[in-house]
Amino acid sequence: MGTNVQLKTAEIEKISHLDYFNTAVSVDCVIFGYDEKELKVLLIKSDLEEFSDLYSLLGDLVKPDEDLEAASYRILKDRTGLDDVYLEQGQAFGSIDRHPSGRVITIAYYSLIDINHHKLKLSHNELNWHPVTEIKKMAFDHKLILESCLGRLQQQVMDQPVVFNLLPEKFSLRQLQELYEAILGVELDRRNFRKKMSLKDWLQDIDEMEDDVPHRPGKLYRLKPEHRKKVARRKQSQIRDLTT
Repeated sequence: MGTNVQLKTAEIEKISHLDYFNTAVSVDCVIFGYDEKELKVLLIKSDLEEFSDLYSLLGDLVKPDEDLEAASYRILKDRTGLDDVYLEQGQAFGSIDRHPSGRVITIAYYSLIDINHHKLKLSHNELNWHPVTEIKKMAFDHKLILESCLGRLQQQVMDQPVVFNLLPEKFSLRQLQELYEAILGVELDRRNFRKKMSLKDWLQDIDEMEDDVPHRPGKLYRLKPEHRKKVARRKQSQIRDLTT
C-alpha cells in the first residue's frame, strides 16, 4: 500500500525557507574579439567603490520577470548597443563571497565577434577591448569567469567551426593559424595545422589570392556554406525565441 504524502503550498515552502529565496541571480557576458593578431575581451570599468579602478565583464542582475537568455541580451544591448551577437551559456559561479552586496549566483555567457564588423555604439565607463594576455586582476571573480570561458573556447576550436566569427568572410590559412595561436596561446606547426584543417573539411577554396600584403600572397578561403548556414540558423533561432 502506498503512503499518503502531506502536500504543502509554494507559499508555505517560501515562508519556511526565507533565506533561500533571498539569493540574487546575475548574468556576466564574456565577449571575445580578435584584432592585430591578439585575442581580446570586452571590459568595462566597475561602478562599485569596492572595485575602484578595476575592470569587469559586462554583467547585471537578472530582473524578477526576466529569463537568463533575455537578461544576457539586454545587458549586451544596454552596455554596448550591440544586438546581433549570438551568446552561448557557459558555467555558473556561486562562491558565497563573490559579491560584496550579498549572495549572488551568476551565469556566464560568451561569444565570438569580428571586432572590425561590430563597432561599439556606446563608450561609457571606459568600455573597450583588452588583450586577454594582459589582464591581471579584475573586479569580483571575473578573472576566474574569463579563464573558464577561455578554457571552454580552447576545447571547442578544433572540434567545431566556432572561430570563424572572429575573421572576415575571406581569409588566408596564415590568418587562420594566427587566430588559433592567439586563442590557444601556443605556436603551431604550419604543416600539421594545415593538415588538420584539411581533414576537418570546413574550408572552401574561392580561387582568389591575397593582395597588398608584405609577404608572399596566399590563397583565400571562406567557411563552407553549410557551416555558415548552421551558424546563421543558430543565431536566428535564439533571437526569435527571445522576441516571441
